[in-house]
Amino acid sequence: MDANVSHANELAELEPRRGYLLALVVLLGALILVFMAWKGARERELVTANAEFVNRANEITARLQQPMTNYELVARGGASLFASVARPTPAQWQAYVESMRIQPRFPGMVGLGFAGYIPGAELDDLQLQWRDSGYGMLQIRPHGIRPVYGPVLYLEPRTPENVEAVGYDMFSEPTRRAAMELALDTGLPQLSGPVVLIQDLGEQKTGMLLFIPLYRGGGVPGSRMARRQAVQGWVYVPIRLEPYLQAALGSAYREARFRIYDSTAGNERLMFANHAGGDILPAFRHSTTLQQYGRSWRIEFESLPLAEAAPRLQTLENLLALGLFACLLLYGIALVLAHTESRAHTIATLMTEDYRRSEQRFRVAMQYSAIGKALLDSDGRIVEANPSLGAIVGIEPHALIGVRFDTLFEDDEPGLGGAGGGTDAHGVHRTTRRLHREGGMPRHAQLTYAPVPGNVGQDIAGLVQAEDVTERLRAEARVHALNRTLEARVAMRTRELSQANQELEAFAYSISHDLRAPLRAIDGFSRTLAERYETVLDDAGRGYLSRVRRAAARMGELIDALLKMSRLSRSELKLERVDLSRMAGEIVEELRMGDSPRAVEAVIEPGLQVVGDATLLRNMLGNLLGNAWKFTRERPDARIEFGVSTDTEAVPEFFIKDNGAGFPQQYVDKLFRPFQRLHHEGQFAGHGIGLASVKRIVERHGGVIRAEGQEGEGATFFFTLPGLGRH
Repeated sequence: MDANVSHANELAELEPRRGYLLALVVLLGALILVFMAWKGARERELVTANAEFVNRANEITARLQQPMTNYELVARGGASLFASVARPTPAQWQAYVESMRIQPRFPGMVGLGFAGYIPGAELDDLQLQWRDSGYGMLQIRPHGIRPVYGPVLYLEPRTPENVEAVGYDMFSEPTRRAAMELALDTGLPQLSGPVVLIQDLGEQKTGMLLFIPLYRGGGVPGSRMARRQAVQGWVYVPIRLEPYLQAALGSAYREARFRIYDSTAGNERLMFANHAGGDILPAFRHSTTLQQYGRSWRIEFESLPLAEAAPRLQTLENLLALGLFACLLLYGIALVLAHTESRAHTIATLMTEDYRRSEQRFRVAMQYSAIGKALLDSDGRIVEANPSLGAIVGIEPHALIGVRFDTLFEDDEPGLGGAGGGTDAHGVHRTTRRLHREGGMPRHAQLTYAPVPGNVGQDIAGLVQAEDVTERLRAEARVHALNRTLEARVAMRTRELSQANQELEAFAYSISHDLRAPLRAIDGFSRTLAERYETVLDDAGRGYLSRVRRAAARMGELIDALLKMSRLSRSELKLERVDLSRMAGEIVEELRMGDSPRAVEAVIEPGLQVVGDATLLRNMLGNLLGNAWKFTRERPDARIEFGVSTDTEAVPEFFIKDNGAGFPQQYVDKLFRPFQRLHHEGQFAGHGIGLASVKRIVERHGGVIRAEGQEGEGATFFFTLPGLGRH
């Protein structure tokens, strides 16, 4: 039995994995098919591109042969001239060459010339004959005594380079001599190996020469010995290789990538390359051999890189990428299906296990919960109750089954509701009811009714939770009584404080009113005394009298400042949007007008606005800016600055900074106290009320103010106000 259960469990675990295995098989199969199709198409494309490349190379090879045939025909025309005339004059040779128009018709052909076959014993006779015919002195180069000479006698057209070549002994140079002897011995046209033409000695350009042998009598003797005896010379064509190739290939000259090697007799020599090679890797290579008048040319062709030689491969690469994407998409779909199947199997298993555990948790929560719980049917009868509910109502849990839940309480509520309760959007109802317990004091329970579904066949309509809140309600009642007592005490203290403030205000008004009468009397009598008895009093008496009058005036000013400061605490705030920048500018202008001789630099940051009482804020700025103006009086470079500091991460602060007298930082706490002064009045006049008024105005607006200073270097006042903004 256990073996069967184990086997069944293994099959159940294997079932979800089959879908993943099938998805993997689908992916591998799709990838194999895509790669096989791509590989076949790629190979066919490469074969096609290679065939096109080879055909193009063969076409270029064929085109290289045609110009040389034309050069041979031109040279044979010159040989025909020698056949008709024993030796044509230079003028006749010039006329023939000019009639052929060699240079425009045959690019690469430097000219058409004749080189004589001169044994060493006949060289002097040739030079004498040449001079007697009026051709000038024939200079043979290079100098030296040789058995046979092959000097250039005629070379047209008569360009400076060709004229310079006349007299050059081509038989003295090995490469030219080999071609000339081979042409002489075979009686056939012969092309030389790569040489530097006489015309190009300074530029080192690659060239070649085509030789056609000339024999006396016009024909070609039958034997090699006879040819040697009948030889007259050679008609030859000097050819520059690069122009020759350009004329032969046309536009293909720049498009094709090839190298030409002279491989005659197995000795390879690079003649020409129209590309430098480098790091470019060609897609295809092709080698062909071209026979040119006794010379063997090996031509190596290279294609462009694969992306350019076979451009359709890019389409195949895109198709491959698309195919791979389709494979991955197909695999993804199969994988999603497999995952869905596995997930469904897992969810089904978990739901079964979760249902079992949920039922177990519910039973444990019912059994061991400290809160009383009961399941009710549609008639409100108890289906199941936990021990905590039995302890709350004083009845055993098994005895509660079948009892209507409402009968356990003294107050009668219809249904599951109750006075003072409430029901939320989910149908959960909460209320507090009084318990009906025999013997003992009344108890109160907080009840929470919630609808719950039951199993099929069960008549369960809801769950009710009961919590004994008797002690909590008693504590709340005691707290409410205490709160009422505290509220009465606060109201009484408020009335007492209000009466004390009114008495203080009346006292301050009375003191200021009563003090003004004797001050006026002191001031009046002292003024009368000074006017009437000025001649009687000496200087000391007049000084004492003046000091009495000044003290009375200062006392009056102090009384006015005290009344003004008391009004700051009583006046009602009229909040509005205030432009502090404009207000500060107006105050500075007023200070300038009142103290015009001074030159003070005032820097005011524009656009600073707050919400506050305009009158109080003007008073505050007037005091701060007036202090800065006053305490910079002894500085020739006085400077006052008003702006906003953003150095801190907290609320930005306004600041008013000056470079005046400053103050010791250790006495900063005395600045904002009434009648406290840090400077002697003889040095800087004042009442000691201004900064105290500033502090009250800032605090009434919900802000704070502080100061930083250093004696002799100036002071800075920082304050915050609500509604800071810029425009």
